[in-house]
Amino acid sequence: MKIVVAIDSFKDCLTSMEANQAAADGIMAVCPDAEIVQVPVSDGGEGFIEAFYAAIGGKFVEVAVKDPLMRPILAKYLLKGKTAVIETAQASGLTLLTLEEQNPMVATSYGTGQLVADAVCKGARHIIVGLGGSATSDAGMGMLQALEHSCLHDQELKHVRFTIATDVKNPLCGENGAAHVFAPQKGATPEDILALDKRAMAFAEISAKRFGYDRSGAEGAGAAGGLGYAFLQYLDADCKPGIELLLETIGFKKLVRGADLVITGEGSADHQTLMGKLPMGILQQSGDVPVCLIAGRVSNHEELLDTGFAQVACINPDGITLEEAMQKEVARRNIGETSSRLTSHFVTPIN
Repeated sequence: MKIVVAIDSFKDCLTSMEANQAAADGIMAVCPDAEIVQVPVSDGGEGFIEAFYAAIGGKFVEVAVKDPLMRPILAKYLLKGKTAVIETAQASGLTLLTLEEQNPMVATSYGTGQLVADAVCKGARHIIVGLGGSATSDAGMGMLQALEHSCLHDQELKHVRFTIATDVKNPLCGENGAAHVFAPQKGATPEDILALDKRAMAFAEISAKRFGYDRSGAEGAGAAGGLGYAFLQYLDADCKPGIELLLETIGFKKLVRGADLVITGEGSADHQTLMGKLPMGILQQSGDVPVCLIAGRVSNHEELLDTGFAQVACINPDGITLEEAMQKEVARRNIGETSSRLTSHFVTPIN
């Protein structure tokens, strides 16, 4: 039997590789002869560079940069030949701040710009940027400032191709824009949201006059607090769903050929999953192979089944507290047990 396991990280609990291994252990418990293909995955957020490293190899480059509050930290990106893969969360991530420090009015994407500049200086000519988990809502102004402060010239950047990876389709401004939709998760007050949106709108107007075109309404412009907009407007980036980009890179359609089952998952499966998050990308590229979705929390169960998942299963038993469910060993055990049940149902012969 061949089973493909491609589970996203469970935020603040398990990495993609840890979740995959837990599922693999559960599969082996009921089907010890199974061929298990583990695929580390990410849609642009946490674990993005590790997923690409597993796919294409290369080396991690560590750089001294500024965090969202302009404090010195070390961050890394992946370099393989002339391709660099950058994860916004490394330098500009929300996890770099305590709850009290979160403030999108001052948080900056400057550190991400420093990573971009370093990659270009080291010869990268295609830069893939995973836009996820940012602490910022500065419309990418910090990133652009860092590029201005670097040794790079505009002419050098014109020879670099940029691809932003995100499942976010929101524009930069307005009710569905970066400030209104995402800033509350980063510590913004209602007054902050209005100020951030106004600031982004003013920046977009100035930029449109400078370039003669306006990409603030493009899909992905609102990603990572508007960092997507800066890449689209100033660096002529392409925008692709992160999981689609990764699955294309690893040749997922070929990997899944001949499989009896695919198990994917994420921390919470809900209406956002239906809007194109990572498990949907796995489902769409798995062909006729049944795909089971597991998650720490499940809502919109029937809609998810109607979309095409063979089964949708919550790994946590009724009555478990969030604190207990978030413990690594508990999550590993629950993923393993759920994967055992799914494997028994779909793969092992029924006597």
